[in-house]
Amino acid sequence: MTDFPITIYHNPDCGTSRNTLALIRAAGYEPEVVEYLQSGWTPALLDELVSATGLTARELLRDKGTPAAELGLLVSGASDSAILKAMVDHPVLVNRPIVKTPKGVRLCRPSEEVLPLLDRQPDHFVKEDGAVVIP
Repeated sequence: MTDFPITIYHNPDCGTSRNTLALIRAAGYEPEVVEYLQSGWTPALLDELVSATGLTARELLRDKGTPAAELGLLVSGASDSAILKAMVDHPVLVNRPIVKTPKGVRLCRPSEEVLPLLDRQPDHFVKEDGAVVIP
């Protein structure tokens, strides 16, 4: 275990998630990678992450490419508890990537949002699409 543990809740099919993981690795870390679409979520873990990010369940909800609308989660009356339950039942509903380090927890969209969570920065980083993050 490192003295600066990093966990990324990752979806390898997501470009933002892949870029965030690559940024972490470019800074010299090998994080714990949790592929949440395979492992799923527990209510306790989701509660912890929602609280730690300072976001609401609705703010952490991903609607693009998910069954959020069909499940009635996009209507104004959908409660956080209903959204969290749906996220446990359908892991794809959680927006990604979420990164946890000793400096905090945040939803890293865009991928550069991970940088304040690291205690050292990469010397250089270019995203998959060619966008230069750190020249």
